[in-house]
Amino acid sequence: MKIAIAGIGYVGLSNALLLAQQHKVYATDIIAEKVSAINRKESPVADDYIKKYLAEKKLSLTATLNKEKAYKNAKFVIICTPTDYDVESDYFNTKTVESVIHDILIINDKTTIIIKSTVPVGFTEKIRKQYHYQHILFSPEFLRESKALYDCLHPSRIIVGDHTERAKEFTSVMMKAITKQDVPVLYMHSSEAEAVKLFSNAYLAMRIAFFNELDTYAQTFHLKSHHVIEGVALDPRIGNHYNNPSFGYGGYCLPKDTKQLLANYKSVPNNIISAIVTANTTRKNFIADIIIKMKPEVVGIYRLVMKKGSDNFRTSAVQGVMKRIKAKGISVIIYEPVFKGNKFFESEIIKSLDEFKQRSHVIIANRMSRDIEDVSSKVYTRDIFYNN
Repeated sequence: MKIAIAGIGYVGLSNALLLAQQHKVYATDIIAEKVSAINRKESPVADDYIKKYLAEKKLSLTATLNKEKAYKNAKFVIICTPTDYDVESDYFNTKTVESVIHDILIINDKTTIIIKSTVPVGFTEKIRKQYHYQHILFSPEFLRESKALYDCLHPSRIIVGDHTERAKEFTSVMMKAITKQDVPVLYMHSSEAEAVKLFSNAYLAMRIAFFNELDTYAQTFHLKSHHVIEGVALDPRIGNHYNNPSFGYGGYCLPKDTKQLLANYKSVPNNIISAIVTANTTRKNFIADIIIKMKPEVVGIYRLVMKKGSDNFRTSAVQGVMKRIKAKGISVIIYEPVFKGNKFFESEIIKSLDEFKQRSHVIIANRMSRDIEDVSSKVYTRDIFYNN
């Protein structure tokens, strides 16, 4: 069957590759460079599985700027466009999703629309009523950055915000494409599925915040964080995973999703959800204060990206630390090989790693690397377990 994908970032491209093994997939985007790269079988994102599949797998995948070519006669259209958090409205900006739905229904009013973009609770129900079109469902993704296609092939669960036969047909298509066996499938109301996505990411952010606050406590009272974390994590109810301290949670999903969930909580009593949002600010303040007390003349930022193997530094926690340091008049230089410009928020980008090491009095790194082990005496990091 023909399947269309709207938006070819991590989520859209990984779903396109998953389904293009068995179906004719047309992936559309407004960025010409992404479209050209995919048609050359090159990945526009940093993901080893995506690179491998594009290079080696037999796929029926066409990337196009032409939305009519993509949507016309498609059995399913999967929306994977970005929904950034709008600080002024205190809500997700869902204009890209709404615009795509509008275009789809003009071109193909027989299709089933699947929203995978993260949206506020109640959005799908509202949009169905707005367009008087019931064949719109929400099915969230739970993908790790730089591991998106792997997670598509080996999902922890499939959540579908609909109970109709069309929803079950879509689930069947997905189940036949994935590698993992016996994946749990849950059908529920669209608003419940939207809540699953937001609460899942809020829990992950909470876990990061918890172990960061444990690390803050340990540093304050001169305890060894790794001893305390290992002892806590050996309780099987807690688990020895997702417990490596950092400068805070960041990236594309967790900051915006926690804020959106908090916005949904406006009329609901809460303590934990609001604390998750404010905990990130507290952690960045703490890290910045430590660096400021060292009184360095030049602070080097080793990588803006959130973690190893990533090319995304959107809302990375180290940026928050950097801004606080610069506010105190301390000079900041940056080593980030994936950044193409010469300056990032008026801070100089150093292209040479050797020059970066030489000029930096203190180097801060959210994640440690062999690249800077030779100057480890200069490095401040909270990467205790050397993993993401």
